[in-house]
Amino acid sequence: MPFMPVKFTLQKRVKLAQGLWMLYWLSVIVGILIFSLGIFFKIELRKRSEMMDNNENHLVPNLLMLVCHDSLDPNKFSKWKPMLKTFLLLCCGFNVLLLLVALLCFLMQFAVYLTLAEGLKNGIKFYKDTDTPGRCFMKRTLDMTQIEFRCCGNNNFRDWFEVQWISNRYLDMSNDVVKDRVLSNVEGKYLMDSVPFSCCNPGSPRPCIQHHLTNNSAHYDYDHRTEELNIWVRGCREALFSYYSSMMNSIGVLVILTIVLESVDMAGLKYLCTALETMADPENPECESEGWLLEKGVKETFADVLSKVKTMGKTNQVEEGGDAPEA
Repeated sequence: MPFMPVKFTLQKRVKLAQGLWMLYWLSVIVGILIFSLGIFFKIELRKRSEMMDNNENHLVPNLLMLVCHDSLDPNKFSKWKPMLKTFLLLCCGFNVLLLLVALLCFLMQFAVYLTLAEGLKNGIKFYKDTDTPGRCFMKRTLDMTQIEFRCCGNNNFRDWFEVQWISNRYLDMSNDVVKDRVLSNVEGKYLMDSVPFSCCNPGSPRPCIQHHLTNNSAHYDYDHRTEELNIWVRGCREALFSYYSSMMNSIGVLVILTIVLESVDMAGLKYLCTALETMADPENPECESEGWLLEKGVKETFADVLSKVKTMGKTNQVEEGGDAPEA
């Protein structure tokens, strides 16, 4: 017994064909949007690659338009019939790939988080190396990121206290204060409780305090324990991860929407195909017919598929066994 049979008249077949045409073009629009988001996502990742350790065409919708248009005429349907099964199989494979992409969009977010954490840590470490090949633009990239995303450091602004972010080229080693600070450090680094200018919050009414952030006596009417600092307190890892994860979630939702639309299109096309095959009088387009999703029940169809797979496996074994004696 067919699975989910439905009775069709000429009017229902016409409406089904028109609905499929509209749904497929909607799928194309969503696909274009996904493709555009993918390009934008790739560009955004490439822009900040220093801080980090399906082309659409009209062939398929046009093909479906011709199929739907010709399927209204039983005489023209015969030439499309052999192609529909292959088309539906390709659509099933395409939906499986889309499902894999959607899962990756959600599952790979943790990997992006770890990559950002390590990449930003190294970016802060190499901030000063503006004259080192391969790191020349690290300072610019990190500064633009902190300005654009209103963040400071990896976890927070205190990450800058743990690294020397000013190159030795710009340190006056003849100055006793600088010399003492370098000599007092075990690794010979010039560490200070300061942050780059890109951490400053332009919305603060007070001029930016970016040096001696923890030294209350260095500034008038200032207490770093109670003062609302005029620098960004949010870490760049959190800001960037929020930005990238929201983009990946949007792409994942759109991909799932595409899968739903494609599945509805495939079901409708199957109904239309079987409804035309079962017409009692193909010469009379106004006669009734019956369409279905599966020719047999779900269990019977699954069993048939398994038997075909087993038969193919046995055939391959027989061919291999026949080739061995000849060798």
